[in-house]
Order: sequence, then C-alpha cells, then structure tokens
Amino acid sequence: MPAAMPSDVTTLDIIAFVWFVGSWVGFTITQDHLLTGRNVLNQHLRIVRRHWIERMLERDNRIIDSQLFGHTMHSCTFFASTNMLVLAGLIGSFGAAERAQQFISDLSFAVQTSPQLFEIKMLLMVVIFTFGFFKFTWALRQYNYCCALIGSAPMPPVPPDDRKEIARTISEALTLAITALNGGIRAYYFALAALVWIIGPIPLIAASSGVVLVLTRRQAFSATEKVIRVQTQWLERNDSTNTK
Repeated sequence: MPAAMPSDVTTLDIIAFVWFVGSWVGFTITQDHLLTGRNVLNQHLRIVRRHWIERMLERDNRIIDSQLFGHTMHSCTFFASTNMLVLAGLIGSFGAAERAQQFISDLSFAVQTSPQLFEIKMLLMVVIFTFGFFKFTWALRQYNYCCALIGSAPMPPVPPDDRKEIARTISEALTLAITALNGGIRAYYFALAALVWIIGPIPLIAASSGVVLVLTRRQAFSATEKVIRVQTQWLERNDSTNTK
C-alpha cells in the first residue's frame, strides 16, 4: 500500500469507493446519453419542451413563457447559492477536523477511522459539492444563452418548417441547460451516499446502490413519469394529425 495511504484503509474501503464512483458515472452516462428515445422522464420532457417552444412561436404575447423560463433560472440560482454555503461549511470544518473526527468516532454506529482517513472522506464531500457548483454555474450560463435564443425568435406567423426547426434548436439548448442542472442536483443525492461512508464501506455500497435505484424509479417507474408520458403521447399524436 502506498505510503501516503492511511494505514486503516482496507480493500473493502477501496471497493466501496470504486463502487460509489462507478454508480454515479454509470447512471449519469446511461441517463444522459444512452436512453435517448426511451420511455423515461427526461426524454418525455425533451419532447414537451419542443412542443412548448412551438406553441410559444405561435403567440404574440410571450409573458407566460418568460415567467416559466425565469422560474427554472431561479431554481438553478438557488441550488448554486446553497451549494456555495455547503462548500464553505465543509472547507471551514477542516479547521476543526480533529474534534469532528473525535465526535464521529464516539458514535456507536460509526466505524473507527484515523484522522487521515476521516479527512479523505471529508475531502470527497468537498469534491462532490465542487463538482455540483460547476454544474450549476454552467447550467446558469446555458440558461442565459437560451434567453438570447428565445429573445431572437421571430414573431408569428412563422412558416411551419421554420417553426419546427427553431423549436428544435431552442428546446435542445434548453435541454442541455436542464441536463447540467440535473447533474448538479444529482451531486446532492450522491453526497448523501458519500456521507454514509462514516458508518463503513458496506453502507457506502448500499447507499450508492440505493441512490441509483431511487433515481431510476423516479425516471422510469414513478407516477409522475406515467402522467407525463400520457401527455407526451397526446402531444405527439396531435402534432402528427395537424401535419397531415
């Protein structure tokens, strides 16, 4: 084992950490890149956004669209601000890491760790929330780009072919922003899983798997997914009827 590695790091700790990272990366790749066209919540909403922008291009008054768009930007700003507060707290806790480690070690359900391993676990939390901060700020920048796209959208009447092309472009840009926002929110879920590492490596594996199961259920098997799927199918059927 390398000299820099704490002496109480076990093989099970390494396996649990790899499982944690693999669960997060695997779910992200599957959800954001491999499930295109599948019956999952994010893919339904991709279609809904395209129809939303098409309807917007048919309206003279777009105040309601601006309000809906502003609401999502406020949500992104809220998470970014909260993320900074959490990061500040985590970084500040390094000044009292020894007392914090002693407090955690006194808990009956927590595994006994060396100060070095405890600092590694805290550093993991800092890395997770730093990643989340970059995701939130990138999402916010992309929302600003979407504002420019929406502001440049032509007023009606817009030819049907042009309307579909413009709607596709703006909705895809909006989807990219929301994908970044979802990546930041996902960091919160996996941060909770990483927190369980103070109990032990087996709980970390269980928590990582649990987060994946919860997120998968919400995306593919929840009541919300079913309701939005029905609406999406209706929008697609109605769009096909209108284009005939």
